[in-house]
Amino acid sequence: MPKMTDTELKALLQAERSASLGGLLASDLSTDRAKAMDYYNGEMKDMPPGEGQSKAVSRDVADTVEGLLPNLMEIFEGGEEVVRFNPVSEEDEPAAKQETQYVNHVYSQKNPGFMISYTFIKDALLQKNSIVKIYWDKT
Repeated sequence: MPKMTDTELKALLQAERSASLGGLLASDLSTDRAKAMDYYNGEMKDMPPGEGQSKAVSRDVADTVEGLLPNLMEIFEGGEEVVRFNPVSEEDEPAAKQETQYVNHVYSQKNPGFMISYTFIKDALLQKNSIVKIYWDKT
C-alpha cells in the first residue's frame, strides 16, 4: 500500500470529522426529523393547500405515534421489573436477585423511570433515534 501524504491524511481526517459531526447524511436526517415533527404537529409546510382548497390537515403521524406508545410502554414498563440480572451460575442467584431489585428500585423509585421510558420511546418514534444518559451521581 502506498504511503499517504500529509495532505491526503488531512483530507481524510477532515472528511471523517465532518461525517461524525453530521455531514450529508445527518443533514438529510435533520430534514426528515423536522418534517416528522411538523407532520406530528399538523403542520404541512411542504404541501400548502392551493387556492380554494381545504385547509384541513390529517393528523395521521400524531395518531400513529400516540397509538403505538401505550403498547410499547406496556412492553417496557408493564411488568414488575424493568431490568433483570440473570445469574451465570447457581451461586450467582442471590446476587442477581438483589441487583435486580436494587436497580429497579433506583430506576422506578429514586428516578422518574416511567417518564424516562416514555420520553425515550416517543423520541425514537418521532426522531428515528433516542438517547438516555445513565450515570451514578456521587454528590
